[in-house]
Amino acid sequence: MAIDLEKLLRPVDNPAPPFPPKYVTLASGEKMVIRQIGREDIPTILPMVEPLIQIERDYYDIVSVRVYAELLGFYRHRVQDEYVLIGQINGELAAIVNGRRLTPKVGVSLHTLALKRGARVGAHCFAAKMEYHIDIMKQDEVLIVAESPIGFRRWMIEYKLEKRFDVAHELGGVPSYALTRELFDRARNSLIVGSRPVPEDLLKKAEEAILPPSDPPKGPVDFLAATRAKYDSTGTALRAPKARQERGK
Repeated sequence: MAIDLEKLLRPVDNPAPPFPPKYVTLASGEKMVIRQIGREDIPTILPMVEPLIQIERDYYDIVSVRVYAELLGFYRHRVQDEYVLIGQINGELAAIVNGRRLTPKVGVSLHTLALKRGARVGAHCFAAKMEYHIDIMKQDEVLIVAESPIGFRRWMIEYKLEKRFDVAHELGGVPSYALTRELFDRARNSLIVGSRPVPEDLLKKAEEAILPPSDPPKGPVDFLAATRAKYDSTGTALRAPKARQERGK
């Protein structure tokens, strides 16, 4: 009975072409491999996402907890037509991006999570995700939203996305923006970078193991640095709970 119920609970994924791996040379000279992973890899990366749920800075908390849920939904067969791409530098996990096909012609961008900061790894992996939708899966547009000011600048402004405010996005039902094929073609020479095929040694290193990031995002060293996301210049939102905690000792 349990097996029969599981068949009912699992959505049926539609066939899709795989994402061909690529590599991007970062400003530092490091080479990042961007490749698609399967369900069997999800248990490896979940523990790398979990610590970020506690970081308020730049909305890592809300983005990370949603990414965790989406990865788990993918692993447990509870999301239809989802895919996951990762960026790796020397085998280390640098970024995670995911999305899914809503219809044969419309895609949905879910999240972009950078586990290495200051190198535009998130932006490069987002571009690869858009390439997957437009060039490889041959979709006409991708519905996108942002959950942080950084995301809004990277996606809505840099790509000059079109408003689709009559379409509620899957992430919270907020109004959507859209990357169309025309917009993607305009950005192709400036924002879409990388090369194929991936050199054999680079790809082998990436596929051997997904290593945890050596320098993942961390919380701020002082309270005021953490308040950028809260627009609280006095740090009251973070200092008050700590003061109450100390009084209770």
